[in-house]
Amino acid sequence: MGILLFDGFEELDAVGPWEVLSTWTQGHPEDGYAVFCLSRDGGPVTGAKGLGVQAHHSYADAPPLEVLVYPGGHGTRTHLSDSAQMDWVRSQRSTVPLMTSVCTGSLVFAAAGLLTSRPATTHWSALPELLQLDPTIELRPDDRFVDDGDVVTAAGVSAGIDMALHLVDRLAGTERAREVRRDIQYDPAPPV
Repeated sequence: MGILLFDGFEELDAVGPWEVLSTWTQGHPEDGYAVFCLSRDGGPVTGAKGLGVQAHHSYADAPPLEVLVYPGGHGTRTHLSDSAQMDWVRSQRSTVPLMTSVCTGSLVFAAAGLLTSRPATTHWSALPELLQLDPTIELRPDDRFVDDGDVVTAAGVSAGIDMALHLVDRLAGTERAREVRRDIQYDPAPPV
């Protein structure tokens, strides 16, 4: 499983799923999954709020993926007009069985044609932009995540944690997902 990193990625969009998926894969290697981060050149990137992160792999040397997590953030906007990035996303669609996005990562999926006539969600503030990119998308504005088989989209920021727990449930079962949720002490009860 690969989590994409790029300059301007929203930190929790990537780090939330990383916490869930790495807790699972490191705690249960017998389940047969591993998670890593990749960036275009394999070098360090800077998130939207300034967090510097080093990727494990580049596009060129990343192992084959079964799951791709595409986070959102302001950096996705440059991806929308980056033909090389769009080509890379489409090539991943042809080889990666499960494409997932968090927040405005879904905008990239829409621009690449992955969400045509499919249900999807994104950050509440980007819902109009998602529909503008592809008017055939069936918006699910109230869903934390939308699982449409080979494509899963999550709403904004913290919804990526919910989506990642769903992936554990889907790939390793409900008990494993509950164990991971308990391990990371994820029990949302906002104080405000």
